[in-house]
Amino acid sequence: MCAPIEAASAAGLAEPVRPALSAPPSRAADTAGIRLTDISLTYRQGSSPVQVLQGINLALEPDEFACVLGPSGCGKSSLMNIMAGYLKPTGGSVRINGSLHTKPNPQVGVVFQHANLFPWLSIAGNVAFGLRMAGVPRKERKRRAAEYLALVGLEHAAELLPNQLSGGMKQRAALARTLAAEPSIVLMDEPFSALDALTRESMQLHLRSIWQRTRKCIFFITHDVDEALLLGRRILVMQPGPGRIVQNFANPLFREQSGASFDELRAGKEFAALRRQLIALIAGDNTAK
Repeated sequence: MCAPIEAASAAGLAEPVRPALSAPPSRAADTAGIRLTDISLTYRQGSSPVQVLQGINLALEPDEFACVLGPSGCGKSSLMNIMAGYLKPTGGSVRINGSLHTKPNPQVGVVFQHANLFPWLSIAGNVAFGLRMAGVPRKERKRRAAEYLALVGLEHAAELLPNQLSGGMKQRAALARTLAAEPSIVLMDEPFSALDALTRESMQLHLRSIWQRTRKCIFFITHDVDEALLLGRRILVMQPGPGRIVQNFANPLFREQSGASFDELRAGKEFAALRRQLIALIAGDNTAK
């Protein structure tokens, strides 16, 4: 057990850290928004197989906010692509809301590191684009685009073009585009990593607020330990060789109703202790205290 999180658990703040389990941790696994069972992934490199993922078991509740940490090459993005239906696992299964998931579908939305907006469309047009491709009637497309632009605080930018927006605004537009399809699961692959520090913190606050209002299941990949501690209700740590989940725990800093600011959380001894522990785990020290 890891001492800082044990102490937090004793104070009644969260369950203790535990290693990745053979059965996914869940209040009711059958109702999990995401359920991964024995996921493995092997590539061929020439004549030799390379195992990228092995024995991934995970269940996330429909309203979970999970942040995923791990060194480069541990398989975080490969795991996300399997969850999105972009990549087929070598073994195991993915279930979304109880149904087998083998290819992309509207229940699962994805936000990448770069916004990838269409430069010739207005921001409202970008948000509504996927809906138009799905055959959603024009009136409904317009309503949803306005609703989700307001949700991310961009209603004033609806008629602007992408080149008229800052990096953070573009990422908010990309998030609105994903949410407009009304998926139950949102996968995010380092969406704020290209932003400057101030914009990144603003986006973190936006995302936390959006999650509190929508209660969607979010699977959020990041290399930033601070970001995981500030955002995640659950934190997963992966290690390579092959990629696997080595820690899966409820974040003891996640106090949704406390109103504590990010600065207040960072200033606490608990934050510093957890940060040191997670950095050690990412570096491969499974006995970090």
